[in-house]
Amino acid sequence: MRHKQIQKLAHRTEPISGALRELQPLQFLELSQAPAAGPVFDSLLHQYHYLSYTSPVGQNVKYLVRDRQGRDLACLVFGAAAWKTQPRDVFIGWTVAQRQAHLALVANNSRFLILPWVRVPELASHILGRVARRLAADWQARYGHPVRLLETFVERERFRGGCYRAANWICVGQTQGRTRQDRHSQIHAPVKGVASVSLRNAKKRRPGRISAGPRGRALDSGESSAAAAAMAC
Repeated sequence: MRHKQIQKLAHRTEPISGALRELQPLQFLELSQAPAAGPVFDSLLHQYHYLSYTSPVGQNVKYLVRDRQGRDLACLVFGAAAWKTQPRDVFIGWTVAQRQAHLALVANNSRFLILPWVRVPELASHILGRVARRLAADWQARYGHPVRLLETFVERERFRGGCYRAANWICVGQTQGRTRQDRHSQIHAPVKGVASVSLRNAKKRRPGRISAGPRGRALDSGESSAAAAAMAC
């Protein structure tokens, strides 16, 4: 993400709790269509996400989620997929040439923040499911091509990734604790679980077959059930 100066804006922080149904219908603001919400989104993500936030580089789609009263609940950023990650590439069955040809069909959920004063059971997985069912159309409208698969990296020392599992994402493995700049196995980074979900399956609201490219191998989600069960992604 490129660096830019982000202004910290005043915002409401009163606790939000209760049942999910009490907040519905939720509002999903796709920020290219709601630019006035951009400064609020930037300020919230910059202040409250543990990785902070500046601004994504390249193609991206961002969502600010609000409840029926217009109160801010969550922020999400989807951007370019990781150039190479072995668990994902093995799961899909990509060759190097296939990955190079079809990587644009994969989007990475690089930021997902439920605001710290929001405590609503099942909210996070509900948001992930709702966004997964609309993201392909939003990406197509903005960039003229679809995305077929989502990925994310879950830092295992911090999170269990339960909301992703509840939203039918599949844990496909883990990283090796290295960075993209590490060419000599000397730079250590947190080990992260790699999770993926097919947007085709998200629209069906159930697990199923996954294909991330015309020449990619289609896998039944059951083939990864052992990996998902063995690791708290």
